[in-house]
Amino acid sequence: MRNIRGIVSSSRQTLSGAAKRVTVVAVVSAVAGATLVSTSGAGTAEAVGNFYLPPANYSSTPGDIVRTQHADLLLQIPGVKRQWPGNATRIMYTSTKQDGSKTAVTGTVVEPTAPWQGKGKRPTVVLAPGTIGQGDQCAGSKMLSFPMSIDPTKPSIGVNYSGLEMNLFLLNGVRVVMTDYIGLGTPGIHTYVNRAESAHAVLDAARAALKTAKAPKDAPVAFAGYSQGGGSAAAAAELASTYAPELNVKATYAGAPPADLAKVLPAIDGTFITGAIGYAINGLAARYPEINSILDKETNATGRKALKAVSTQCIGDTALAFGFQRTSSWTRTGESLSSVIKRYPVIQDALADQRIGKLKPNAPVLISTGINDDVIPHGQVITLYRDWKKQGAVVHLANDYTPPIFPGLVVNHALPMLFQLLPGTNFILGEFNS
Repeated sequence: MRNIRGIVSSSRQTLSGAAKRVTVVAVVSAVAGATLVSTSGAGTAEAVGNFYLPPANYSSTPGDIVRTQHADLLLQIPGVKRQWPGNATRIMYTSTKQDGSKTAVTGTVVEPTAPWQGKGKRPTVVLAPGTIGQGDQCAGSKMLSFPMSIDPTKPSIGVNYSGLEMNLFLLNGVRVVMTDYIGLGTPGIHTYVNRAESAHAVLDAARAALKTAKAPKDAPVAFAGYSQGGGSAAAAAELASTYAPELNVKATYAGAPPADLAKVLPAIDGTFITGAIGYAINGLAARYPEINSILDKETNATGRKALKAVSTQCIGDTALAFGFQRTSSWTRTGESLSSVIKRYPVIQDALADQRIGKLKPNAPVLISTGINDDVIPHGQVITLYRDWKKQGAVVHLANDYTPPIFPGLVVNHALPMLFQLLPGTNFILGEFNS
């Protein structure tokens, strides 16, 4: 696995017959690079006690460790040390909200059993999950020891496949930390696709991982993610120099980043993951209180019920409950939520705050995008690429040419994620060794 470059090309112009036979279950699992979890099984909140409830007092320094807890990975034997592919530690660390106040975030650090055989000190990659949901049970760190869990009481279904990406790095001796993001698992709403808070969670996860591993402060760091995770990685890349200047950032892989929500939200409307729009609206309302009165005025009973429901769901639950609906059925006027937003400057300003591409990344970036992506519009990814290039950033672009397959079913978003996995990994490993 130390030389995986070239196994998968960075773009696909045709699909094999096997690739075309993608099932709905596979799409739900792969959508947006998600790690979907539910509340039953060994990795749940019940099993970890009150780990996710922050103490009354904890350090206000971003990246400081609040608490840790051992965690077992898939197929590992409890109590046995140094098992493949690494030793996992569940962490709670300090981060920063949009307004500058402190908050506690959880995640997982995995120290690889494989040695690092590249240049310099062992590097660390922060994996930013894709769209996983907005319910606390969806936090990736709650489901590490088994890849699937079903809770019939909610009902809720979860599939954890982030291990694929994680293991690629662990096999190459790279330390991995996965953040749960602000408000996911811990108290408060998960501020889905919030540029500042996503970046802070990623950057502080890097700080926390180095402290947990007792690694040198100048050990190399990189960020990686797809879809929501791609946006989080991209936001971290451009905020690193101001928010965490001490980090030795070497690279970022940002797959299908939602860089401009004003263009992303209407693209999702009517697809299998229409409900993800509710995640974004809920997250915005949590940080821009003035939006709440607008929602009360503009949404009907169906819309209010939908926004409340998705706030406690994982993406699989949301897709099954609200797939292919139109947000026009959520409003009093019958307009889509995107049309309603255009009538309110305060919401437009809030969306503008989340725009990625305003600052120059301080390390090389690889951006990938599918030209036929049916969730994250290709054009707004290209705009991000050009915005960064204009500022003199070292940024590379990988286009995926998968042809349209059942538009709206999210196949054209999920397949490029898989096709770009190895090229994205190779890019980061190459920058670590440059």
